[in-house]
Amino acid sequence: MLYYLFEYIHQTLHPPGFGIFKYITFRAGAAAVTALIIAFWLAPKVIRLLKKYQIGEEAKVEAPKSHLNKAGTPTMGGLIILGAILIPALLWADIKNGYIWLIIFVTAALGCVGFLDDYLKVVKKKRRGLIEEYKLIGQIVVGLVVGGVIYFFPQWIDVDLWKYKSSTTMPFFKNMELDFGILYIPMVVFIITATSNAVNLTDGLDGLAAGLVGIVGLTLAIISYISGRFDLSQYLTIPFLRGTGELSIYCAALVGASLGFLWFNSHPAQVFMGDTGSLALGGVIGALCVLIKKELLLPTLGGVFLMETVSVIIQRSYFKYTKRKYGEGRRIFKMAPLHHHFEMLGWQEPKIVMRFYIVAIILMILSLATFKVR
Repeated sequence: MLYYLFEYIHQTLHPPGFGIFKYITFRAGAAAVTALIIAFWLAPKVIRLLKKYQIGEEAKVEAPKSHLNKAGTPTMGGLIILGAILIPALLWADIKNGYIWLIIFVTAALGCVGFLDDYLKVVKKKRRGLIEEYKLIGQIVVGLVVGGVIYFFPQWIDVDLWKYKSSTTMPFFKNMELDFGILYIPMVVFIITATSNAVNLTDGLDGLAAGLVGIVGLTLAIISYISGRFDLSQYLTIPFLRGTGELSIYCAALVGASLGFLWFNSHPAQVFMGDTGSLALGGVIGALCVLIKKELLLPTLGGVFLMETVSVIIQRSYFKYTKRKYGEGRRIFKMAPLHHHFEMLGWQEPKIVMRFYIVAIILMILSLATFKVR
C-alpha cells in the first residue's frame, strides 16, 4: 500500500528522492527492516499475553528428558512471525500482483490450520490437537488452490506464466524444463504438504526452525529477484516470470521476521512458534518454489528439512518392519527426528542448531551455484 502512496506522490508532486520507492531492491530492504521492527515490538506483547492465559508448551514424552524443563514456555508464537511477514508484505509489495496474493493466501490459510491445532492442544488440552487427517485436508486444499490457479488461470497471476504453467526448471541443465501436464496439480499438493510437515518436524530445538527458514528465505529472495529480471534470467537461462520480483519483497519480510522471532526463540527460548508458525512457514517455502518454478531445487535448498523428514520415515518404517519380522521393534537412530538423535549422542542443543545452520548455508550456496553450473 505504501508502494502506491509513494508512487502517487512521486508522479503528482515530484519531490526529490521519491523515485527510489519503485525499485524492488529498496522495497525489499524496507520490508525486511519493517518486519524486524514489528517482530521486536510485537513479541514481548504476545509473550506476556500467552503467559497471562497460561498458553504454554506441555512436556513431550517423545522428546529427550532434557526437554522437560521447556514445559510451560509460551507457544503459538507463530502469530508473531506471521504478523511480521504479512504486514510488511502488504505495505511494501505491489498488492495488485497475483503472486503476492497467492503467497499471502498460503500464509494465512496454513497459519489458521496451525493455529487451530495449537488451540486444541494448548487451550482445549487435547493432546493430539487437530486430528492428523483434518490437518492433512487443510494442507491439501491449500495445495489444490495454488496448483489449480497456476494451471487453469495463469493469466490471473502473470502474463508470462502461461508458458510454464505445468513445467518446472531442471537444476544443472540449460534451457530444460520438465512438463508434468495435468499431474502438475498433484505435484503442487505434494510439495506444499511435504514442506509444511517437514518444517513442523524440524521445529524441535530452540531457534532451529526459525533460523533455517531465514536462510532458505534469503535464498528464495535472490532467486525471485533474478527470475523477475529479464536480463538476469536470460543470462542464467531460466524462465523469465515478470511478476516474481515482488516475491523477493515477501521473502525479505520473511527473513526479517525470522531474525526478529529468533531473538526471542534462541536458546533458552522465551517463546515457541508452535504449529501456527511451522506449518505456515513450511507451506510458504514450498509455495514459493512452485511460484518461481524451482520445485526440483527443494531437495537441495531445503536439505536440512529433508534430512529431518527422512530420518522420521526411516525410523518408523524400520521399527514396523523389525517388529513384524522379529516381534520386537528396532531403531536405526537413537531418536527421531534427526536433531534428537544428536541430542541423545550428547551434543548440546546450541551446538546442534549452529551446525545445522552451517549445513543450511552450504546448501544455500550450492543451490545458487546450480544457476551458473548449467
